[in-house]
Amino acid sequence: MGKPTGFMEYGRRVSKDVGPKQRIKNFNEFHEHLTMEEQQEQGARCMDCGVPFCQSGMTLCGMTSGCPLHNLVPEWNDLVYTGNWEQAYYRLHKTNNFPEFTSRVCPALCEAACTCGLHDEPVATKENEYAIIENAYEKGYAAANPPKVRTGKSVAVVGSGPSGLAVADQLNRRGHQVTVFERSDRVGGLLMYGIPNMKLEKQIIDRKIKVMEEEGVTFVTNSDIGRDVKADKLLKDFDRVVLCCGSSQPRDIAVPGRDAKGIYFAVDFLKANTKSLLDSNFQDKKYVDTKDKNVVIIGGGDTGNDCVGTAIRHGAKSVTQIEMMPKAPDARAESNPWPQWPKVCKTDYGQEEAIAVYGHDPRIYEATVKEFLKDKNGSLKAVKIVSLAWEKNPDTGRMDMKEIEGSEKMLDADIVLIAAGFLGSQKYVTDAFKVELDGRTNVQTEPGRFRTSVDRVFTAGDMHTGQSLVVKAIRQGRECAREVDESLMGYTNLYIQ
Repeated sequence: MGKPTGFMEYGRRVSKDVGPKQRIKNFNEFHEHLTMEEQQEQGARCMDCGVPFCQSGMTLCGMTSGCPLHNLVPEWNDLVYTGNWEQAYYRLHKTNNFPEFTSRVCPALCEAACTCGLHDEPVATKENEYAIIENAYEKGYAAANPPKVRTGKSVAVVGSGPSGLAVADQLNRRGHQVTVFERSDRVGGLLMYGIPNMKLEKQIIDRKIKVMEEEGVTFVTNSDIGRDVKADKLLKDFDRVVLCCGSSQPRDIAVPGRDAKGIYFAVDFLKANTKSLLDSNFQDKKYVDTKDKNVVIIGGGDTGNDCVGTAIRHGAKSVTQIEMMPKAPDARAESNPWPQWPKVCKTDYGQEEAIAVYGHDPRIYEATVKEFLKDKNGSLKAVKIVSLAWEKNPDTGRMDMKEIEGSEKMLDADIVLIAAGFLGSQKYVTDAFKVELDGRTNVQTEPGRFRTSVDRVFTAGDMHTGQSLVVKAIRQGRECAREVDESLMGYTNLYIQ
């Protein structure tokens, strides 16, 4: 695939980022993409490697290697190289319903498993994906294509995040009548309110939703199933119901002083910020303003990084990010060989911006919160943290976390954002449908299946597996749609890989 000698002739090139001090002036995407001709050179770098690990989606040592959607990466890289952009889009869209989302927010599992990356830099697959889908919209290839035949069957999808949208898109293509219910005022779920605008501008979501509506999908917003609408009504009105409500129960920090004013869950902070931006460009003041505030973020994942970037854009006085885990190595360890996912230290856009603004990396590793301190009015004024050491438990063989005595430290804090992950599905939804749960409060099904314990009710995405990646949620949605279709029709011809 690609040019046989392309990986030797062309170096890896990706989009340039607007400088940190410039991009923090707004909430816009900040990548300056290559020209079409330059992108074709990047497609030429794809090797005829024989075994394309990039599209494998295998689990190695508990981590995913390659694309969970099994995208036909070498095929559309070759089509990019030869300038056949229309066919490249059709090959990409065959396995991925939403390349406009994944080309922006996916961590590029495909590139981590790229054979070219074993001895050189990997093929710029994510950039190629972006170029394919944006060109498809520009040229009209990605326009609405409604199904020619309807089956007369109806499906309700509860939740409009990536898994719910994938279920809806697949089942609508099959000819079923699909209605998506969303409790928020805008469609998109995690994509709309969990990911900040500078990573995924919201008109990109609206653009795809418009196409889906033109293809026949119905979207109902401000409809909280289990509260505003009874579960029984959906089961009465639709042939099948699919629960795709996400893993939206945030993990709390139970330490003294938790009731202090100024402590927020990251998901609430990010949602309020995006909603205020979209509603009024922040004129309504219905967001958590971090201007001139000392901000402490608890959690070192993508959500924590998004909080860093958001707080800086509002003019935070200082930003500190607390991580329980030790700093990952800067290069692959011998125990973490290719094509495993590389467990290396990643400095994301938010941390880059913090370094540019404050002169240092905002992360404190191997630490946790001991106490939130309040002033006389009950408002947060400081956070007490303690350093941690990881020791191997001789009985279990697992690594246990131990506090280091005498290592307490005080951090000035006006605002704390808790980005410590999520515990599972929300109880009022699962209670409404009476579905069985597993030990992590995820909706339980048979292994590898999507049918719940309740007749005609299915589930997919984070609500089924726990918190994961957008690309995995799309994969779950596609697999679930296939099972729903088979239950409705007695067979299925939906393609998932």
